[in-house]
Amino acid sequence: MHADDTPAKQIIAFTGLPGTGKSTLAERLARTLQTPAFAGDWMLGALTPYRILGGLDRDAYISLHDHLLATLVLRQLLLDQSAITDGILTDATAKRWQELADEHGARLRVVECVCSDVEVHRSRVEGRVRGIPGWHEIDWAHVERMREEFPSITVERLQVDAVDPIEANLQAVLDYLA
Repeated sequence: MHADDTPAKQIIAFTGLPGTGKSTLAERLARTLQTPAFAGDWMLGALTPYRILGGLDRDAYISLHDHLLATLVLRQLLLDQSAITDGILTDATAKRWQELADEHGARLRVVECVCSDVEVHRSRVEGRVRGIPGWHEIDWAHVERMREEFPSITVERLQVDAVDPIEANLQAVLDYLA
C-alpha cells in the first residue's frame, strides 16, 4: 500500500468504440507510468494465423478476449505490478476484473473513451491504418455494428472525449488514477 492507503497495483482498463483514442491514450499512459499495456487487437491478431477466431460467435469471442487479457493482467499482479488494458469491456468483464483486483490487493480503474463529434469520429476511423499483424482495419460500418452490439458500460469510470487534446485527456487519466 502507498502512504495514502491506496493500492500500489492497478488494473487500468481502457474501453470504447474503435477510433475514440483508447489505444493512443493507453500507449501514452503506459509510457508515462512505465507500465505494460496489453491490447486485445494485438493479441487476437496474433491468433489469426491459427484460425482460432473464425468459428467463434460474439459471446465466445468476448470470452476469449477477456480470458487472454485477464491472464496477462494476473501475471502482472502476481509480480506486484500494474497493468493497462486496451479492448472491449462490458459490465460483466468489469465485475470479473474487480474481483481479480480485490483478490490481489489492486485497484480497478476504468477509462471509457468516446468521441462526441460523429464526423470527427468517422474521419478518425476512415483515415487510420494501424498495421496490426494478422488483424483487419476497421471501417465505419464496423463501428456502427459495435455501437449496436455492445451496450454502454455502467460501472464507475472516467470518460474522456477524443475531441479534446490528447494531453488534456492524459492529464485527466493521471488525475483519476491518483
